[in-house]
Amino acid sequence: MTRPFDPSRLQFYVTVPAPCPYLDGQMERKIFTQLDPLSGPHLNDYLTHSGFRRSQNVIYRPACENCRACQSLRVVTKEFIPNKGFRRTLRKNADLKREILEPYATREQYALLQAYLSFRHPDGGMSAMEFHNYEIMVEECASRTIIIEYRNAEHILVACVLVDELSDGLSMVYSFFDPELSARSLGNFMILDHINLCNHNDLPYLYLGYWVKNSPKMNYKSRFKPAQLLKRGHWIGFDEDPISTIDRVQAAP
Repeated sequence: MTRPFDPSRLQFYVTVPAPCPYLDGQMERKIFTQLDPLSGPHLNDYLTHSGFRRSQNVIYRPACENCRACQSLRVVTKEFIPNKGFRRTLRKNADLKREILEPYATREQYALLQAYLSFRHPDGGMSAMEFHNYEIMVEECASRTIIIEYRNAEHILVACVLVDELSDGLSMVYSFFDPELSARSLGNFMILDHINLCNHNDLPYLYLGYWVKNSPKMNYKSRFKPAQLLKRGHWIGFDEDPISTIDRVQAAP
């Protein structure tokens, strides 16, 4: 059961400055609030549309003092047409089977996550995560959440993603995959498959979190176009001029 929430009653907090993980020499701060178990799904939906991002039962947004580089990005799924490279990625992974599951943590998922983190983010904050921490990450979610597994013909788990269901789309919260299968481009494949999943369910958007223009870690997101960025409270086309577009929206009757 969920209950409506009153945005005016929300309490927000701000983190202390810390080194930015995306841009060298920058310091980051975040504004955040807790998701209530009953109103969490509504709040997660409402704040995601306003540029927030969920992590377990906390939902946050960058609030850096001297930087506005982080911008929320969503793919316009019904207008997306895969290019030659994306079509090749889809063909390479045509043997994989998608399984949509309730958010329940398994040892098999955890082993895959550990392999992924050890290869991709050995010094990251999640590298020391134990199984009970992974259980909390997956299962203690005050949101409409599913976990999607991808298995090969031998039923071996090769990729996994935690996904929030929103009123107008899907939000990919966290994904991981077998780092030894780099030729499959599994990260890109999961995004492509979620675009297809959105279209199958008549959902217009796939939310990919934050895009940072000058961060190599975030470059891949800009390849999924058409996309929209959240600027000055308005979702506008990725390549559109924000000032003229927002002025046009505000002037419309």
